[in-house]
Amino acid sequence: MERLRRRWFEILEPSAGGDKASLISDVVLVTLIFLNTFAFVLGTVDGFKEDYAVQLDIILYVSIIVFSIEYLLRLWVCVEHPLRRDGHPVWARVQYMFTPLALVDLIAILPFYIGPGSSVDLRILRVLSMLRFLRIARYSSAFQLFGRVVHREGRSLMGVLLILVALVLIAASGMYAIEGNVQPENFGDIPSAMWWALATLTTIGYGDVVPVTALGRWFAGLIMIFGVGVFALPIGILSNGFAMEVNQRNFVVTWNMISKVDLFAKLDAGEIAEIMELLKSRHLPKGTTIVREGDVTDAMYFVVTGEVVVETGGQSLRLGPGEHFGETALLAQDLNMLSAKTATVCDLLELDAQDFNYLLMHNAHLEEDFRKIAKERLKAK
Repeated sequence: MERLRRRWFEILEPSAGGDKASLISDVVLVTLIFLNTFAFVLGTVDGFKEDYAVQLDIILYVSIIVFSIEYLLRLWVCVEHPLRRDGHPVWARVQYMFTPLALVDLIAILPFYIGPGSSVDLRILRVLSMLRFLRIARYSSAFQLFGRVVHREGRSLMGVLLILVALVLIAASGMYAIEGNVQPENFGDIPSAMWWALATLTTIGYGDVVPVTALGRWFAGLIMIFGVGVFALPIGILSNGFAMEVNQRNFVVTWNMISKVDLFAKLDAGEIAEIMELLKSRHLPKGTTIVREGDVTDAMYFVVTGEVVVETGGQSLRLGPGEHFGETALLAQDLNMLSAKTATVCDLLELDAQDFNYLLMHNAHLEEDFRKIAKERLKAK
C-alpha cells in the first residue's frame, strides 16, 4: 500500500520529464483546466449555451469527476511529501488541506456539489467555478515564481499599501475641505471624496468627478504627482524581487546539477562555488550532435539529465547522469577521438579548455581523478 501511495504521489506531482505516467497526468489535467475555462466563458453567451448545452454538460461532469478523484488522491498521497513524512498522517493531511493549492482545488469543485438546492446565487457559484483556472498554478513555473516574489516582498508591498491608504485619506480629506461646499453631491463627505482620490492617485482619471475651484485643481495636480510616485514603488519592488528570485533559482539549479556529477560530489561548498563560475549549463534536444570525431577539442561535458551516445574506437556507449566525456582529449591536448550525440533531451554542464586547465591547476586531487579516468578509458580501447 505504501509503494502504491508513493507511486501515485509521483504521478500526481508535476512531471520532471522522465515519468511518462506523470506526464500523461499533467497533460490530461491541464487540458481539462483549459476546457473548463473556455466552457465557462462561452457558457455565459445565451445563443452558444443553448446550441451546445450537451457538450458543455459533458465537459462539466467529466471535469468534476476527474477533479474530485484527483483531490481525494492528493489528500491520500500528501503524506509522501518530504516535509510531511515524519508527521502524523491525520495532521499531515489537515495541514495539506489548508495549503493554497489544496484550497483552490477544493473551491473549484465545491460549487458543483453545493449548488443544487442551495440558496446561494448561481452567478456567485459560477464565478467560484472559474477558480478552476487557478489550478494551472501547480503546473506553471511563472505562477509559482510570482507567488514566491509576492511572499518574499510581502512586507515591502504592505508598506506601499499603507502609504497608498494614507494618501487616499489625505486626498479625500483635502478635497472635502476645499470643494465640499461647492460640490456637496461629489465631495460632501470623505467617503464620497475617496472615489475621486482613488481614481486620481491611480492616474486613471475617469472624469466623472472633477474639482471646479482653482485651489481644488492645484491640490488635485499635487495628488496626481504623488500618485505617479507611489505606484512606481510596487513596480520597482516586484522587479527587484523577480531578479533576486531568478538569480537564486539559477544558483540552486546549478548547485544541484554539480552535485549530481560524481567527480564533484566530495567537494566542499567553497570548491563547488568556484566551479559554478566556470561551468556553463546547456539544455539540448534529442538528436543534437555535441562533438564530432576529428574536431578541435575545446571543452568537456558532464551529463546531468538524459543520455548521451558516445562513439569511439568502433564502440558505442550510452552515458547517463553523473558521467562525463571529452576530458581525455583535453588532457592530451589533441583532437577529439570520439563523437557524441544526445539520445534524449539532455541537460549538460560544459567546461571549456581554458577553464579546465585553470581548474586542474588549483585542484590537484581533481587532476589526479581526471588522469586516472582518462588512463582507464584509454586501456579500455
